[in-house]
Amino acid sequence: MAASRDLSLGDERDTTAVVFAVGLWTLLVGLSGCGAKQIGDEASDPVPVDDSSVVSEASILEVLADFDTADPSRALDAADAVAVQSTLSGTALELQFTPDANWSVVRLQPASPWDWSDHRDYNFAIDVTNPGPESVQLYVSLSSTPGGAISGNRADTANRSVSVPANTSGTYFFILDGPTSQLNTAKRENPAPWQTDDTMMHWRFGNKSMPLNAVTEIALGVRGNITAKTLQVDNLRLRRNPEHDLSFLAGIVDEFGQNAKVEFPNKVSSLAELKELARSELDELEASSLMADRSRWGGWKDGPRLEATGFFRTEKVDGKWWMVDPDGFLFFSHGLANVRMANLTTFTGIDFRDPGVRYVDPAEVTPEDSVGIVAITEEQRATRFVSSDLRHKMFTWLPSYDDELADHYSFRRSAIMGPLDGGETYSFYRANLERRYGQASAESYVKAWEQVTLDRMNSWGFTSFGNWVDPAFYPNTQVPYFANGWIIGDFQTLSSPHDVWGSMPDAFDPEFVRRADITISVIADEIQSSPWCVGVFVDNEKSWGYRQGTVVQRYGIILDALSKSAATSAAKAAFVQILEEKYETINDLNRAWQADFESFAALREPFELATYQEATLSDLSKMLEALSEEYFRVVHGTLERYLPNHLYMGARMANWGMPDETVKASVKYSDVLSFNIYEEGMQPHQWAFLEEVDLPTVIGEFHIGASSDTGLYHPGLVQASDQADRATMYLRYMESVTALDSMVGAHWFQYVDSPLTGRAFDGEGYNVGFVSVTDVPYSEMVEAARAFNSSLYSKRFGPFNQP
Repeated sequence: MAASRDLSLGDERDTTAVVFAVGLWTLLVGLSGCGAKQIGDEASDPVPVDDSSVVSEASILEVLADFDTADPSRALDAADAVAVQSTLSGTALELQFTPDANWSVVRLQPASPWDWSDHRDYNFAIDVTNPGPESVQLYVSLSSTPGGAISGNRADTANRSVSVPANTSGTYFFILDGPTSQLNTAKRENPAPWQTDDTMMHWRFGNKSMPLNAVTEIALGVRGNITAKTLQVDNLRLRRNPEHDLSFLAGIVDEFGQNAKVEFPNKVSSLAELKELARSELDELEASSLMADRSRWGGWKDGPRLEATGFFRTEKVDGKWWMVDPDGFLFFSHGLANVRMANLTTFTGIDFRDPGVRYVDPAEVTPEDSVGIVAITEEQRATRFVSSDLRHKMFTWLPSYDDELADHYSFRRSAIMGPLDGGETYSFYRANLERRYGQASAESYVKAWEQVTLDRMNSWGFTSFGNWVDPAFYPNTQVPYFANGWIIGDFQTLSSPHDVWGSMPDAFDPEFVRRADITISVIADEIQSSPWCVGVFVDNEKSWGYRQGTVVQRYGIILDALSKSAATSAAKAAFVQILEEKYETINDLNRAWQADFESFAALREPFELATYQEATLSDLSKMLEALSEEYFRVVHGTLERYLPNHLYMGARMANWGMPDETVKASVKYSDVLSFNIYEEGMQPHQWAFLEEVDLPTVIGEFHIGASSDTGLYHPGLVQASDQADRATMYLRYMESVTALDSMVGAHWFQYVDSPLTGRAFDGEGYNVGFVSVTDVPYSEMVEAARAFNSSLYSKRFGPFNQP
């Protein structure tokens, strides 16, 4: 093995630093095409090619990098940065990813763009060795923009990721072209359309149809890692696809909603087994109770006792923020979010020609739903037709309309992605609950599920539910919860090309204020001032803009407002007033912006900016802060009127949508800050700003999933290699949360796995549940939760001796 040679350091704090450029490599035949292999103590060196599994020359279309014959001094350009230590070690490139950057990325850039447009029916493949003791979620991103971001929904970027298990070596691939490459199945991921020992990477974000005639870089990286990671990568190449099985999606779902073609540990094989699993768990839950150190609210009754106010509140104790339960005990909110049966339906590929057939799942009805529940008549069912043959053939079983399980059909009127605008849906989870818990009455299985869920939370040691809990749990006196609501209505909105879930409300619009009042009054009616309600979340992951990036990425919604008329846009009118108050004359503004407005009145008309001066960016920032502050002011003020005894938990900002201006505004009005952070853990350097903010903070959502032993095709946003690894990563995440003094809670998203064929709303089919589609708990996750929760308070507070 040749001696290692240090080549460069690269920092990806802002995802713009180029670490190195790839020269023109050549490759002789001799590439490894084998699946994952266990490697031993010698794994610090690249695993040698197994000659028995060498890929044939005929399957290789183009070699992009092999690190064998290139002169390192010419092939790689060093850059001054610190995120990735890259080393040529023999015939592989070793990458050492630091936890000191949020995105730790290395970029391979050709001397001139790659043009793959002449290739047909092919895939991208890379050999990866993980010599370390922890799995590594590797992101691989193609871009047609030099220095293009590995993160973000860009039209010129396509990103996949995969969990590389500890101490393994294998080949990982994704399809770029072929008869199944652009199948729109209303699922986030499909299985590989051919038999292979290689591992197919999972789609993450970007543009699946990104042009491939001018690929300027391949980025390899990790995100949000809290420990150092090392990978050795080699043999980046394009391969011809094997012959596709064009029927590979047919019959993939069995009668229980499980993968019919794959065996895995939690798989249920019969109705009798399903019932026996339920009976056994019910016996276990009947013998369980709250953990011994808990107050009736889930607080720490063995710890210090503070003032009891009868409601949940927050207090800083010995330099650490805590919630305090109604009886005055320290409280840390840890539990499962999305404990409900909404969004667990999946499209069946059936629709109805009769426009009167518009029935919906009751759990999915919103206050704005003017359609409601509509009974299906025999005449209407006669209009039934197959709207997607591809989807309909995925199911080996669906009940006839006279089957006792047919009441789990519903209708969804729209979806935000996929080939179907709407259509019939089915909930295998609800059907399995009816199978598990019986049919003594129409609602008996629902009531049984509710009680089992409450008992599970106590048995597993969780202290509360998270967001999105079904309002049916609001009257419960067993597990604290958070109420939630959306502000929806016909108010003005602002949008940008980088919106994720939808447009931003114009908080200056009086109609937004009116709708906020309606939404929060409904929440207040549902809560009935219950002390079991910890606090209230309003809205979720709004598209404020990126924390970093281009001007449009950061201030797109503000630019949208400026492009409107102040006569019709409340936000535009407010922004013009801000500018008038800052600049004494229009000439002052023109000098600062390098613009030529005739008057402040001209600002009120629609306009677009051609350039951005430093003063312009400063003003755009001020406008974003003003919009954010108005939003939080309205929500907080309304909550204060209706629910003065309950905590305002903020707006659950996603890590892609938490600009400094919005965080600053939220601090003024939130009792507790909330962020949804899908990473390996809480990197201390990323959250150092909380020390200055000095407010209690919760993680509103996080999860880790695996696909190798679940039958699901996509593990989720943060990926583990299997269930044991998933449990280990969960513990590591929670330890990183409790290590931060500002953190007062973290909520796992979600209670139940997504449907195998993708939830109807957006196609998510993730292994994110503590229970599977058959309502069977993942034992590894349950035991990890019990282990963490049993010592949660004593570890975070430290030794405490009661007087």
